[in-house]
Amino acid sequence: MSDVISKATMLAPSQFAFTLDANRPVLSNARNLEAEMGVEPHSHPRGQLLWAAKGILRVQSDNAVWVVPSTHAVWLPSGCRHQINCETHAHLRNLYIDPSYRVRVQDTQVVMVTMTPLMREMVLKLCQNTSMEPAKYFRLGLSAIDELDTLDSVNTYLNAGSDPRLGRVIQLLIKKPQAEYTLAELAQGAGASIRTIERLFKAETGQTYRQWRQRYRLLNSLERLTQGESTTGVAHSLGYLSVSSFSAAFKALFGCTPQEYAQKSVQATR
Repeated sequence: MSDVISKATMLAPSQFAFTLDANRPVLSNARNLEAEMGVEPHSHPRGQLLWAAKGILRVQSDNAVWVVPSTHAVWLPSGCRHQINCETHAHLRNLYIDPSYRVRVQDTQVVMVTMTPLMREMVLKLCQNTSMEPAKYFRLGLSAIDELDTLDSVNTYLNAGSDPRLGRVIQLLIKKPQAEYTLAELAQGAGASIRTIERLFKAETGQTYRQWRQRYRLLNSLERLTQGESTTGVAHSLGYLSVSSFSAAFKALFGCTPQEYAQKSVQATR
């Protein structure tokens, strides 16, 4: 994982992620990040449910990237190294699960999950009520673990590869997803030739640079649709010549049209 973002914008992870105590199965933490801020690369012994109640997160592990809107969260198993970035203001709400409790045993690597209305409310309750009676907090935490086990996983991520030159290009794209970098500019910033970057994308991600970039933009469209931006506006901003071509690409990746996704997102937050 390559870190080319200014350290002045990067925060240390919460201390709760490193607290081992089987008598406290769930610890919670609320943290608001300003635009262009993030959390430095790290791993921790507690598993983590990472969710932004507001805003969009970009989570990177050693070999993959996730774009996470407020309708979804990321489950980070114990010991998985990761980094968090946000382009806009984000309200992070985290649950940290003690490793003595088995949760989502089928997921040994980072995975994106769909938040249910019940999961949303339990996370908010645990994060807002730090003065809750310990016995009540304990019981609510166990219920949250049960609900976490039922969340559907979503196979929407981007391979990031391991070559440091490719890592520098991907970090630039993550930091400025709306920027119109040319491949020549990205290659220069990574200290490599255009041909080398093209080869690395294909060899390490299984996609061409153009395919990777387009998939990343589609992932970034999720939050904009959730916030009520029109399908037409999103399609044109992503460079599609028609709404129908954008809808077809969106459905191929997510299994539903942009309009259907927006409707589901509104229903999920009620």
